[in-house]
Order: sequence, then C-alpha cells, then structure tokens
Amino acid sequence: MICKSEKRKGALLLLQDGAKEMEDILGSLDTNRQALLPQIRILEEHYLVNHQNDVYKLTTIGKLLVDEMVPLLDIIEVLDIDIDYWGSHQFGFIPSHLLKRMNELQKCEIIRPSHTDIHDLNKTVMKTSFKSEFQRAICTFYHPDFPEFFSGLMQNNADVYFITTPEVLDKLKAERIVEFEKLFKNKRFHFYVCFVKLNLLAIVFNNYHLLIRPLKHDGEIDSSHILCSNPTALEWANDLFEYYLKDSTRITEI
Repeated sequence: MICKSEKRKGALLLLQDGAKEMEDILGSLDTNRQALLPQIRILEEHYLVNHQNDVYKLTTIGKLLVDEMVPLLDIIEVLDIDIDYWGSHQFGFIPSHLLKRMNELQKCEIIRPSHTDIHDLNKTVMKTSFKSEFQRAICTFYHPDFPEFFSGLMQNNADVYFITTPEVLDKLKAERIVEFEKLFKNKRFHFYVCFVKLNLLAIVFNNYHLLIRPLKHDGEIDSSHILCSNPTALEWANDLFEYYLKDSTRITEI
C-alpha cells in the first residue's frame, strides 16, 4: 500500500523526524496540495497519520511502521546498485543478524577488474592499508604478495589480523614456511584458523575501506568484488569478523 505511491512513502519518511506543516511537506516533496491530499487521506484512513490545524504527524502505528520501513528501504538501495551481482553470488556466509543490517553498507561499488588486473590485490585497499592502524581479513586463498604486504603494514605500525582455513595453513607449511616464520616473530601479526566452513573468497577491511569478495552461486570463482567506504560499513565488517573469530584458533608458530 505504502510503496505503491512515492508521495505516500515520501510523506511518511518526512514525518519520521517529527510533525510538519502541510506547506513544509509540499515543499520537500516538490508537489502541490491537490496532488498530495488524496495520498495523505489514505494514510489517515489506515491510521498511520493524523493532523490538526494543517499540522501532520505520525501515529504510534505509523511511527512503528516507518521505523521498520527505513532499514528495508536502505537495504533495497544497497541491492539496487547491481541486483544481478547480488543475485548471482553467495551471501550465506553472512549470519542472519548481520543480514538484517545490510543497510549499513550504504552506497557500495561493484568492482570488476580488467583481465590484466584479475590476479592483483585491490589497489585502493592496499593504498589505504598503509595509512591504517590495522587490517583485518578473512581469506580462503593464498596470494603470493601476502608476506611482503603484511610485512610492510607492520613496518608502518599497523596490526594485522588474518583468519584463514586449515587448507591454507597446510599450504603455508608446505610452501611458504620461511616467509611466514618471519611474520610470526612480529607481535603485530595475529594469525587465526577458522574451523567453520567459510563460503567466501575474502573479506578485508581497514580504517577506510571494506572489500567483500563472494563466491558465485555455481561455485565459480571470479575477481569481482564489493567495495564500501562509509563508517557504518566498517562497523558492520568488524562485527562480521568478530563472529568468525569466536570459531577460530590463534596460531602463534608455523
């Protein structure tokens, strides 16, 4: 009923901040009284809005509805950036309580690297990581640039937190033990193995950016990823990291 009319939806969202005179509502919605009044009457008939002396406000029921509606509309806005991307990738690794907070990602970009860059780490994240106090990552693959990258971050006094899988740990022991032995000697390096299945490629965030690299529904691996840069997205990412950290074991030597 509400979302079938942009005017009804707009009026409700405006009134979330408090009562407003009709002229203020008309100005904010860039409409006229003749066009808006029929929509306001529908809201009144459904006990969502009431008015007195041309001042309109939400009812208790209306406030309850709008408080629930706003996060949903924000989630829709996130998904509308590229619904095909969201629909073709797996996001089951996100627990239900954080799925309900997807609105916190706000305006993200879908990054599709060129063929020449598909094996490179995201340059934006790498650049800002060297200005950050920390870098946290959940990663189910090994990249040959990791040792040099992590070492450079710690030289800049950044704390590195890295969660991976038992399979990656086995690969490091077999192929990269010398490089990682050096990293383990640095007190800023925090290495964890998660024993819960991780159905994703990577989640990386620092003080400035969040990168999410999911798997496709058919299990295919691609280089595309989501990049966010607002504070609420970083808080969301930290909560996701902490969720997996509780099922992880810290490794202090390799």
